[in-house]
Amino acid sequence: MTETIKRKLSESPAARWTAMLIVSFTMMCGYFITDIMAPLEDLLIKGAPGWTDIEYGWFTGAYGWFNVFLFMLLLGGIILDKMGVRFTGLMACGLMVGGALLKAYAISPLFPAGGELWGFKTQVWVAGLGFATFGMGAEICGITVSKVIVKWFTGHELALALGLQVAMARIGTAAALSASLPIARAMGGICYPVLFGALALCIGLLAYVAYCVMDRRLDASIAAAQDEPEEGFKLADLRQIVTSKGFWLIALLCLMFYSGVFPFLKFATKIMIYKYNVPPAIAGNIPAILPFGTILLTPLFGSIYDRIGKGATLMVIGSVMLVAVHVLFALPILNVWWFALAVMLVLGVAFSLVPSAMWPSVPKIIPQKQLGSAYALIFYVQNIGMMCVPMLIGWVNERFAKYTLADGTIGYDYTPTMSIFALFGVVAVVLALLLKAEDRCKGYGLEEANIRK
Repeated sequence: MTETIKRKLSESPAARWTAMLIVSFTMMCGYFITDIMAPLEDLLIKGAPGWTDIEYGWFTGAYGWFNVFLFMLLLGGIILDKMGVRFTGLMACGLMVGGALLKAYAISPLFPAGGELWGFKTQVWVAGLGFATFGMGAEICGITVSKVIVKWFTGHELALALGLQVAMARIGTAAALSASLPIARAMGGICYPVLFGALALCIGLLAYVAYCVMDRRLDASIAAAQDEPEEGFKLADLRQIVTSKGFWLIALLCLMFYSGVFPFLKFATKIMIYKYNVPPAIAGNIPAILPFGTILLTPLFGSIYDRIGKGATLMVIGSVMLVAVHVLFALPILNVWWFALAVMLVLGVAFSLVPSAMWPSVPKIIPQKQLGSAYALIFYVQNIGMMCVPMLIGWVNERFAKYTLADGTIGYDYTPTMSIFALFGVVAVVLALLLKAEDRCKGYGLEEANIRK
């Protein structure tokens, strides 16, 4: 496909930004459900469900069960490259809605009390099954939305568009962290925030149906502009992905960096309560600052990458900041709310730098017809962390962080927990430096601007 045709197929700026906003709204609804339970951890443990720290960690890790053990995310990437973004996106949205409803049922009063299976409450297993189904749909939707944006923005403001998509997803995360507990208390049950999220997902599904109309029109313009059809995706193309050193460095960097952020958010509200003495009613507002900060910064850094370049450098800087943040959280100093708030703001900058450069860098290494499978493999590797790290942290909190005070109340020393997160950041720094070196050797163009003159 020639450069002239690519520009022609991008259509008008209004069309491509409209497409970006529609699919990003769907992802925003998904992220609301992803983090909706984090502020409810203390209620789940102290309240009627009576979960343990290990059970909460197990449930949180359930997000990646199907994606990791059944390879559903990799299958989703192949389906995406073979069937296209319309079929795959609608399928993913349906899985998200079904999983959210099952999760809401499991933690509702309708679920039968009692029962135990393999050492955990039956309720934990059913809630985990719902979360795993949702996670399968959410991750497949994530790679689909990424491919949609690359499809519309290649040669244009790709990093900015991906950054804005990430920013809208962070609005969903921030809304979950700040609104989940107030909704649960106002409605009188922990299932109601999840039901509210399921309703939002239904709206997101309808939005994606609207996008499908635009995508059909885009495909028609592509067919009209091409002299001959572009060669489609073949399973043999996977070899080009798995033999690329640059691809694996980005995949492992994604694993380490996100393992230091997303699982941390699942436990952050409780950390604010026990380490920084923040009242439970407002403790979720401090972690919520993290995604709110990225709403402005991720598009800003994406725009810098589009116009100036330096993508590999941005990833190095963001990874170094991640290490600094978790070291500060691990130190037994300044256990006051304003210090936690300041450190969370720094984490917000790091959380903006790396994604704004990482996701637009993948199309510079992998051809577009293979992007669905490439993003799927990266998300698969990331899901290993999303599944295993919460389980590890829940176990560490139960065995090493929890202690009993003289008055019989429970306290937590989160130094071991935060040290683990800091270690993930150290490995991310090493991987980012190796990626920068690999870019110099292979000439991927990670340090070059995305907008073509």
